[in-house]
Amino acid sequence: MSGHVQQPPIRVLLVDDAVETRGLVRLALRLRGGFDVLAETGSGEEAVALAARLQPDVVVLDLGLPDLAGRTVLTQVREAAPSVQVVVFSGADPHDADLAWYEQHTAGYVVKNEEIDYLVDLVLAAGRPTLPSPAQTAEVDLPQDLSSVRQARSVVRSTLATWELEHLHDEACLVVSELATNALNHAQSSFCVRLSLHPTTVRIEVGDSGHGTPEPQPHSATREGGRGMLLVAAMSASWGIDRSEGGKVVWAELARETAGRPGS
Repeated sequence: MSGHVQQPPIRVLLVDDAVETRGLVRLALRLRGGFDVLAETGSGEEAVALAARLQPDVVVLDLGLPDLAGRTVLTQVREAAPSVQVVVFSGADPHDADLAWYEQHTAGYVVKNEEIDYLVDLVLAAGRPTLPSPAQTAEVDLPQDLSSVRQARSVVRSTLATWELEHLHDEACLVVSELATNALNHAQSSFCVRLSLHPTTVRIEVGDSGHGTPEPQPHSATREGGRGMLLVAAMSASWGIDRSEGGKVVWAELARETAGRPGS
């Protein structure tokens, strides 16, 4: 294993009008370690002012604030701190019509009945500083739940944006969606999503506790299964499966350079 490089803490701003909720999140971040809670507030207007002054790495944001709510506070926070990553911590799932917007503008959307460790994982993935060459990485553990596929896409989008590889969003989100769906439907387990940046490729890994092997299947007018892995194989420069005692990791690598659009 390579030598550990000490990294600065992830600087966090907590925004929620429920004092108890802020305390719960603050404690969870402290117990995990590697975070610095710069400030907290229950006011949307104060959140915008604090984001502008402190320039945190991550804002954990409740959308149901009494003064500014929903997209308004999120948009103003991002305008005040353009480089900030926002993880929404909400009491309700987003409406279907809003889902794509939140996927594009946040690093994750967590419903308050989820395990608090899930929120901390997303804050870590959103705010982790870039790692030294040759590989930069982002990793998040996700529960056995259909909403985890959406969260996996959110992590992929925010990570690629950090790496200035937005031109890979569509392919990478399709790949992680298929691999995550396979983990849920076939392995029937929680799973881990890991992205790593290499000189010519972006590697996407999904690890689960299942032992089955996903295989691309020939096209059939009557069978639905297997088409997802055909898409993964078609989009990827390479893909494969690494097995372990605890399960398996299915991985795919996307070329950083596409026709006319070199990766940075």
